[in-house]
Amino acid sequence: MNKPLILEYRQPAPEAAEFAHSCSDDKEPSGWEQWSLPLGNSHFGACIFGRTERDRIQITENSLSNPLIRGKNWAQGHGGTRSFGDLIFDFGHKKISRYRRYLSLDDAVAGVSYECGGVVYKREYFLSYPDNVLVMRFTANRGNRISFSVTPLISFCGNYCVSDLDGCGRTGEVISGHSDLVMRGVSNYYNIKYEGRARVKAYGGKTVNENGVLTVKNAEVVEIYFTCATNYVMESRVFEELEPKEKLAPYEDPGYNVTKTLNAACAKGYDKLKRAHIEDYTKLFGRVAFSLGGRYHGLVLENGEYKGTSTPELLNIYKEYARTVLPDNDIRYDLWYLEELMFQYGRYLLISSSRTKGYPANRQGTWCAYDSSPWGCDYNHSMCVQMNYWHADVTNLPECFTPYLKYVKAYMPAARKNADKYILQNFPDQYSGRGTNGWTVSSSATLYSVSESQVKGQHGPGAGAFTSLLLWQHYDFIRDKNYLRETAYPYLLEMSRFFLKTLIKSDDKYLAGVSSSFEPGKNGIYYVTVGCAFDQQMIYENFDKTLQAARILGITEEDEPLLEQIEKILPLLDPVITGNLNQIKEYREDTSVSLANERSHVHNANLVGLYPGDMISKKTPEWVESAKITLIKRSDGSIGSARAHRLCLWARTGEGERAYSAYASFIKSNALTNLWAARPPFQIDGNFGITAGVCEMLMQSHTGVIELLPAIPGDWRNGSFVGLCARGNFTIGCVWENMMPRTITVTAGSGGMCRLRFQGAQKAFLDNKEFSVDDDLMFFPMLKGETVHISVKQ
Repeated sequence: MNKPLILEYRQPAPEAAEFAHSCSDDKEPSGWEQWSLPLGNSHFGACIFGRTERDRIQITENSLSNPLIRGKNWAQGHGGTRSFGDLIFDFGHKKISRYRRYLSLDDAVAGVSYECGGVVYKREYFLSYPDNVLVMRFTANRGNRISFSVTPLISFCGNYCVSDLDGCGRTGEVISGHSDLVMRGVSNYYNIKYEGRARVKAYGGKTVNENGVLTVKNAEVVEIYFTCATNYVMESRVFEELEPKEKLAPYEDPGYNVTKTLNAACAKGYDKLKRAHIEDYTKLFGRVAFSLGGRYHGLVLENGEYKGTSTPELLNIYKEYARTVLPDNDIRYDLWYLEELMFQYGRYLLISSSRTKGYPANRQGTWCAYDSSPWGCDYNHSMCVQMNYWHADVTNLPECFTPYLKYVKAYMPAARKNADKYILQNFPDQYSGRGTNGWTVSSSATLYSVSESQVKGQHGPGAGAFTSLLLWQHYDFIRDKNYLRETAYPYLLEMSRFFLKTLIKSDDKYLAGVSSSFEPGKNGIYYVTVGCAFDQQMIYENFDKTLQAARILGITEEDEPLLEQIEKILPLLDPVITGNLNQIKEYREDTSVSLANERSHVHNANLVGLYPGDMISKKTPEWVESAKITLIKRSDGSIGSARAHRLCLWARTGEGERAYSAYASFIKSNALTNLWAARPPFQIDGNFGITAGVCEMLMQSHTGVIELLPAIPGDWRNGSFVGLCARGNFTIGCVWENMMPRTITVTAGSGGMCRLRFQGAQKAFLDNKEFSVDDDLMFFPMLKGETVHISVKQ
């Protein structure tokens, strides 16, 4: 399974739509979206273009953000995260050969190499999380040949962002400060102070730094260090403060900390920084391996030319041959390799955009090249930002969930105020006083605010459960009772309190009184009704998980009277209703088709109880069959994130071939040249969603049993994985042949009963001792930290 995981290219990124952005133009992705290679550490992100004449490194710092600006139509949007700026390099290398550009997922290092004028030039880049610095090294195979200039560029300075008088302008200046190039300014709306510093260490030659341009001539080796920050602090007062310019008023200018960080990094030097970066990154990325038998046929220098298959060529091969009958030849190995690469790319992107001391991943992770970014580059709570974290625990990256958890805690007081307002406006007889109505968030959110639920908005009140269920799921994987007691359970209970106030009695049922799917109805207008499937299923899931958490913690109805009310109402929610075609209806008033044409549906909001929820499962086979009918009616064609959700849904039904078709369709239709997910435009939740979906094909644990290969397709007849995590805090490895497990490894992180299911076993041997398998199920107790090895004979 140890093969290099590399994105690589034969050409530099082309010049295309570099510094302009209009949402309407993004039907065709820009050069930044298609070709740049992302590095990130959750503090900030950098995109590598690898040009040889005039190059660009684009920088994003997620807190440099505007409010979400609403216009008459989507194309007028959206504000949100804005580009920090760029480092522009003038190398002047026009006639080149033997070019290669790469991004290694194995160590999160990018690079460029080429020949010009008989000299081989190399550049290496990494963005360190431990030292919060972007580091570059430029070398040549002949002495004193490295000459270039570097100029920081702050784009989009002006009096407004989207339209005149929107208050979202920006100031910026670039200066030469001693040995540094300094970028600094203010983003006006929130009065965000920002600063970035670049420092060049040239060995040999001459260096001149003046007027915001640093020039190096005839150096042997050059190292460049860059870091940046704003005066943003992620804490509750920022979300609660209503005056935009007062949100960051108490916080100090970032200049001191930026300089301190840069000084510390430069004192360590390139080699120490790189070792620390790789050690830190590989501790996370190296936990999981996944192999289908793919082979690396990448670019290798032979006889003065690069032979092999680049990533764009891999994509073209995939588009032509995926889902066709092929022998075990190089093409088949290329297809498998790309499928492995796409899976691991989702893990790479999460590690790069969501670390403990950084920001959570937004709609574009931690990368944005625009001033008015597509969809606002926000923290959208209509499943988008939650999809970012669906794979965090199962792919053994629980630490990467921490920034999202901190984000939730920071906005929670504001979310409670939203609940107060929502209940007072829509259910005034249920209002119980300030701060006692639970909490709620609507679709739009940033690092500065969370929007309140709207009666005629994008969805009903159930959207808050996307977050509360993530908090439960995190517990279910890590099994930390302190976390459950202090965080997950209180938030689940408060969300249940809010839901109880939004329900109305209808005959013998309890329905969400103001309800809307996040799927638009006719003419793109959100249809407001009572008790749509989305809200009913999300309320059911939250109630169910609240009760489960209380039982685990030993909390009784005497301790918390709300539990009795939840238990009484839970079976009366009627969350799944079927139509005359046996499909799961989106709205209660649907008949044979939805209020919107089924095949025009982007999302499957009426199937959230199948995934990310678990109320529709093998324990309810009739609902699973209805879910299949719904998925067939709506087709697999959709935008990136919704297609990723379809992959997860098909995997949960156990239909491996349909799940694989969704995965293949995603790679064919939604993977850009740099493998970012296109909605279009670029939206990173698609990358994260398909990684979660592949996990569901390989292993499921939501029913209380760890099921191996529950949705494996024939194209993946042989393979292996190591390091995937199951609920109950078990870490699993599996090698399979002819679609059947052969060897299984289980490590218990917490201890307890392990329940394992796999099909077709006649005999199983646990640590070389024969073990009974009853109806494809084996179960055995494990101690914390214990590892067992199972071999299977069919």
